[in-house]
Amino acid sequence: MNTHSTTLLQLGLMGLFVASIPLTMVWLSADANKYRKLVWLMAFLTFDLIVFGGFTRLTDSGLGCPDWPGCYGAANPFIAHEQIAAAEALMPTGPVTKVKAWIEMIHRYLAMGIGVLIMALMFQSIRQWRKTHRQTFAPALPVALFLFVCVQGAFGAWTVTLKLQPVIVTIHLLLGMGLLAMLVWLGGREDYLLKPPAPSRDLAGLRAMRTLALLAAIVLVVQIALGGWVSTNYATLACDEFPFCDGKLIPEMDFEHGFTLWRELGKTAAGHYLQFSALVAIHWVHRNFAVVLTLVLGFASWRAFRQPALRTTSKLIAAVLCAQLFTGIATVFFDIPLAIAVLHNAGAALLVLLVTMLNYKVKHLLDVSQRTAAHAPAPANSYR
Repeated sequence: MNTHSTTLLQLGLMGLFVASIPLTMVWLSADANKYRKLVWLMAFLTFDLIVFGGFTRLTDSGLGCPDWPGCYGAANPFIAHEQIAAAEALMPTGPVTKVKAWIEMIHRYLAMGIGVLIMALMFQSIRQWRKTHRQTFAPALPVALFLFVCVQGAFGAWTVTLKLQPVIVTIHLLLGMGLLAMLVWLGGREDYLLKPPAPSRDLAGLRAMRTLALLAAIVLVVQIALGGWVSTNYATLACDEFPFCDGKLIPEMDFEHGFTLWRELGKTAAGHYLQFSALVAIHWVHRNFAVVLTLVLGFASWRAFRQPALRTTSKLIAAVLCAQLFTGIATVFFDIPLAIAVLHNAGAALLVLLVTMLNYKVKHLLDVSQRTAAHAPAPANSYR
């Protein structure tokens, strides 16, 4: 067996080891519905992976191991100790250090573990669906999750091999959020199949709420993409004051080069160094679109509060939205302290989780209410 094959085998075993811990927890749990428990545990681990991915990016550890899938061809930084030490000695302030190598590889190990868990979920859903044909084991979404995580893994590899190209890193972030949303949607399905909600008579209000919840999800995706673009272009401190930027509400900005998608980090499409005004444009758009997000999510939260079945979710969205605004402003005021920046990344993931739950709850509640209304007996005619 050659060195490359050995490394792949060792990485595969590491993924199995990471996945075995939550699988054992689910297997030994007293919960009768272990499938549902596994789904929500995977959603929790995916949230953790997104937060740790943000930590990896914010500590400049994305190229701590500049090859993929291993680290200098090895399965862990211990084996690659000599190569890492040589790279660190050659460039002490560069992207490769022992600590950064471990941060990057831990991120990869967690991702591999989640990949194994998704495979286990897919096989279990197909197996149980063939046996029982129960809706709880419908395999379409687990299979889609498996295909989705394969695409996400490819973008994770390209993030490294293309040297943190901004558009690739931003798509990698969006796919991670998408994976979380899909798991939360699946978890919501399991919860509502276990305990269906009471129908509502306000069908018109639910239809309007469904449109509003979908709009909130779209606006949130756009804002996360803009936030990812800020982070991957290192534009967080392009405006180091609030609410002004360089003493102006509308500073000098270069939108053309700032929002050219296919280019190297820190350079224009033509290969020239990116001007500071391009970074200002990137930051300014994200900052101002946050106002749009606040208005849309705030209004959606207020409207959702009018539905008893949605009140808890609406209050959580409002609370996380306020915290997200605070951490976003604090990141600028305090020059990107690591803890606050990581919390800002976690807040975005929490909003994805909550807005996904809002969309699922509204959809399911509307479906149940419409079916109930359709089967309700017609009122008897009254005669004088």
